[in-house]
Amino acid sequence: MLGALARSLFGTANDRIVKGFDKTVAKINALEPEMVKLSDDQLRGKTVEFRERLSKGETLDQLLPEAFATVREAAKRTLGQRHFDVQLKGGMVLHQGKIAEMKTGEGKTLVATLAVYLNALPGKGVHVVTVNDYLARRDAEWMGRVYNFLGLTVGIIVHELDDEQRKAAYACDVTYGTNNELGFDYLRDNMKYRLDAMVQRPFNHAIVDEVDSILIDEARTPLIISGPAEDSSELYRRADTVIPQLKAEHFEKDEKNRTVVLTDAGIEAIEDILRTDGLLAEGISLYAPTMVSVLHHITQALRAHKLFARDVDYIVKDGQVVIIDEFTGRMMQGRRYSEGLHQALEAKEHVEIQRENQTLASITFQNLFRMYPKLSGMTGTALTEAAEFSEIYKLEVVEIPTNVPVARKDADDEIYRTLADKTRAIVKLVGECRARQQPMLVGTVSIEKSEELSEALKKAGIPHNVLNARFHDQEAQIVAQAGRPGAVTIATNMAGRGTDIQLGGNVEMLVQQSVPEITAKFPDEAARNAEIARVEAEIRAGVERDRPIVRAAGGLFVVGTERHESRRIDNQLRGRSGRQGDPGASRFFLSLEDDLMRIFGNNKVLDWVQKKGMADDEALTHRWLNKALETAQGKVEARNFEIRKNLLRFDDVMNAQRQEIYKERIELMGTEDVSETVAGMRRDVVDTLVKRTIPEGVYAEQWKIGELKEEVQRIFGLDLPVDEWAKEEGIADEEIKVRLNDAVERVFAQKAAQYGPDVWRQVEKSVLMQIFDQNWKDHLLHLDHLRQGIGLRAYGQKDPLNEYKREAFNLFSDLLTNMREQVVTLLATLQIRMEPPPMPEMPTNMHEVHEDPALAAAMSDDPAYDPADPDGGGVATLHRPRPVTNGPIDPNDPSTWGKVSRNAPCPCGSGKKFKHCHGRV
Repeated sequence: MLGALARSLFGTANDRIVKGFDKTVAKINALEPEMVKLSDDQLRGKTVEFRERLSKGETLDQLLPEAFATVREAAKRTLGQRHFDVQLKGGMVLHQGKIAEMKTGEGKTLVATLAVYLNALPGKGVHVVTVNDYLARRDAEWMGRVYNFLGLTVGIIVHELDDEQRKAAYACDVTYGTNNELGFDYLRDNMKYRLDAMVQRPFNHAIVDEVDSILIDEARTPLIISGPAEDSSELYRRADTVIPQLKAEHFEKDEKNRTVVLTDAGIEAIEDILRTDGLLAEGISLYAPTMVSVLHHITQALRAHKLFARDVDYIVKDGQVVIIDEFTGRMMQGRRYSEGLHQALEAKEHVEIQRENQTLASITFQNLFRMYPKLSGMTGTALTEAAEFSEIYKLEVVEIPTNVPVARKDADDEIYRTLADKTRAIVKLVGECRARQQPMLVGTVSIEKSEELSEALKKAGIPHNVLNARFHDQEAQIVAQAGRPGAVTIATNMAGRGTDIQLGGNVEMLVQQSVPEITAKFPDEAARNAEIARVEAEIRAGVERDRPIVRAAGGLFVVGTERHESRRIDNQLRGRSGRQGDPGASRFFLSLEDDLMRIFGNNKVLDWVQKKGMADDEALTHRWLNKALETAQGKVEARNFEIRKNLLRFDDVMNAQRQEIYKERIELMGTEDVSETVAGMRRDVVDTLVKRTIPEGVYAEQWKIGELKEEVQRIFGLDLPVDEWAKEEGIADEEIKVRLNDAVERVFAQKAAQYGPDVWRQVEKSVLMQIFDQNWKDHLLHLDHLRQGIGLRAYGQKDPLNEYKREAFNLFSDLLTNMREQVVTLLATLQIRMEPPPMPEMPTNMHEVHEDPALAAAMSDDPAYDPADPDGGGVATLHRPRPVTNGPIDPNDPSTWGKVSRNAPCPCGSGKKFKHCHGRV
């Protein structure tokens, strides 16, 4: 009570922040008459003036009032839109590196132009991050009119661009792109072999549209770039035939945590089936070390069948399994689940099984966006996640008041006993609204649910449109019509992002839909423009006629067919109605059979409801039920927050290593002569060898001279009289080290003289870069294996995270040691063609992988990948001597081996493939 009294007297902290902008808003408004008087050229000249003033020491904060006034005037002249005072405040929040929460329809897209223009003035680039390619294109074209008018350049990053186009787009003052494309470009850049091939500039400022969707929802899953691994499609098909033979007692499924495990009876049943199929020998357990691969395939097939549902988690389109984004309901073309899960789904659906992928690089959105020196965002729903924004990103959320008070009426939830009862109530309400010409947006949680409701409406004879991933291409057309009298639109989460449902219809979108047809009919430009103007006038007149009808009917009515796991997504759906003071209404319909209530609900409350008894089609409202629902959503939100935090804790360990590797890699690319680096590696290898075989403080009799001699032969190809040196009177380890270094340096000096300094410099750099990358990919594999089993350390009363940090550090140290040794070994023993070898190129057969969100807490990377071709061509230009010979092959003499296929057994008799033994590059 005291807190409420204090807030009524002094206002909330948020109120005080918003009120603090009033003086600056007054300054901007005072400049408006002056800006109106300027010609277009004079207004455009303001950009040059601002940049000159910045170069003389003025700050962006000092320029803010004039810059904002300039943008507002430019928007009036190019878009016919003038920023409201509350939009100016939203722009200031973005400029301060905070999150502006602004309701749907308040013009966030226009708000961004203020902060974007101001922060683009220094010329370091501003990234505007959107949730899909459509919005990136739309906003870049739409708001680009303002930027171009003021003399700024605008670029767009979308999926189909090549590297040159991407580089040009990132070089612009303002760059629009999706979070996925920005992240994948960052990863791809750090796989390039030349600085001039990198497309991104150093990060400066990112403004994230729908910031909660990108930094919260999608942050549960890391971005992964992968390449193809060995083909095991037949094993997936055979594993897929096993799962349908299992019974309910053979596995335990936890829907809450999205896990499924075999019971003891299930293991026995699978072992019997596998023995019958010839995949498991008698007396061998499924969990034997030699059966790891089979167990992996069985596990993924079990998950594919029991946890993943068609038309909910994925759809089958054109013979391919396409993931459905659980947050937006959109298809994620080109994205694949990792760890073989996608192949298991393909086997389940009997479509072509594509080869598995292995990780080349990965990063989480948290660590990607925390690299920006300045980060800000905007959305209609952020306050419920304010604590997470603050903890993870150090971002403060500021709620900006609406320009006009919200007039939407939000009704209490109606709760029914069964799904059928709920569906009948929704159909009845839709019929009533349609009868009075009130448009409706009906939100569902999945494609399956949207199509079930569509069937119910068809049976009732109610015309409607369905907006889900199956009809993704028709999204703009459906949304443009959604506000017309009596329109009924069923939508998944797709309608909750980046769309504007206007009462009476969306004039701009309707006109855009007519343009292609008009263009085809009227090749003459003058006639075409005249026809477009005529159609626009006709459409505008129709919308103006329909708008009063819709307003009188009560505006857009939003119906939620069930609650989502997050209150934020429910608020997004509600926010589609009541934009800019329009009338509207919303209501959620629930049943006790809904997944949220069934999985996360309070069992005592649900038991009480069942005992109380409910008649068919009877709606129930009770504060206990509302409390149970809030508790259920709170549980899910807390669980998802923990998943994201856990993912970040583990990725932070790798992130430190990733940044160090990428930093070293960029330095290497920028260095023409790496001879000093390689020389340092040689000295380090010799030092390590001597320390290991001649430990400090031991007698000469205890020196491991035989091992030292063998290692010098293996690594440097030198047969040195190390055993004779050790017999010399009074010789010390330091003297042996000096002699070894001298001998090694002579070998490398001879190679540089043999091939010429220029060629040898390129050889050293090429070898160094290739081994650098191969070791990093191997390291990702090791970390992945470590992550999968580290949770078991908890049974030994050890903190898995601390154990992971310790072992990851040891693995990183081993990585550096192994890399030095491999570089020195290869350079000491290779022979090259007498031509400057080109730098290796990036693998082209790469995929962008979308991790399974249910696994995000447990893993963030896939196994590593060897980019060399199967036949030995690939990126490797450096070859050991393998002349063609018809004589006998000597396992100890590589010169007798001839040309060996990279996948053939190594002639040395090691049992390894040639590419993993003597043919390793």
